[in-house]
Amino acid sequence: MTAVWSSHRLMLLRELQLRGTISAVAEALNYASSTVSQQLALLEREVGAPLLRADGRRVRLTPQGERVARHASDVLALEERARAALEVGPPAPVRIAALQTSARALLPRALSMLAESHPGMRIEVSVVPPEEGLFEAEAREFDLVIAEQYPGHTREIRAGLDRVVLGRDPIALAVATTSSVRSVADARDEAWVMEPTGTAVRTWSVQQCRAAGFEPDVRFVAADLLAQVRLISAGHAVGLLPEQLLSGDATPVRLIDLPDAPTREIFTSARESSATSPGVRAVRAALKRAFGEAARGA
Repeated sequence: MTAVWSSHRLMLLRELQLRGTISAVAEALNYASSTVSQQLALLEREVGAPLLRADGRRVRLTPQGERVARHASDVLALEERARAALEVGPPAPVRIAALQTSARALLPRALSMLAESHPGMRIEVSVVPPEEGLFEAEAREFDLVIAEQYPGHTREIRAGLDRVVLGRDPIALAVATTSSVRSVADARDEAWVMEPTGTAVRTWSVQQCRAAGFEPDVRFVAADLLAQVRLISAGHAVGLLPEQLLSGDATPVRLIDLPDAPTREIFTSARESSATSPGVRAVRAALKRAFGEAARGA
């Protein structure tokens, strides 16, 4: 009799395909590396073909392993679709990965709405960069991601994830209230604060300065946008900030409109296999309503 392939071991193989190393799989799932290795060895016996090959001190998937991992992704998606279709009663917990600005401006509103419409529904939130959130959603660490993309810098389209636009958020030059700066060109001799090198927003921000005819003097690097606001408010730097970051607060900085009124697109992503689940649909509806209220200044 042909051995039945374990869905749990298939999941481990899919994790290895995504994360690249057994140690990374073990860390993500809170297993010992030896346990992951043993389970993958058992899966090889079940499949009856070599799935892994040694590559120095690491292992890589063989061509057969790649095919089985793709099959594993399909199996996991079918199981998730079935669970969503059969879900009755209160929605299952929803794990959200949110970028910082949306966690601050949208989530409190959305959570209050959900507390009224779906009392007792469990929502778990992690504030992480969009790159990490989208990857982990594909790996099933999160159920829904709130992410962004800047003009001319689209996010990678990950297989199996959908994308629903929440809305657009204006981007402005932020300066201290006492600053004499009136445009990006005026800020050529100012100290700048930006996000780390390699992020889409850093690349976009540098391009805005170059379009104004200068290379920015980036003296401060901070992924924390609230830290950026404090530096700008104190007069130590200028920076390009999304207006949503300051939603609902007395603005501690002066915002200057940019040429062509650029906006960043805010969107949510979920696995296509879980997008129809009651919990994900409820959270998306609340976020859409919260975005509209924030945009209107309600």
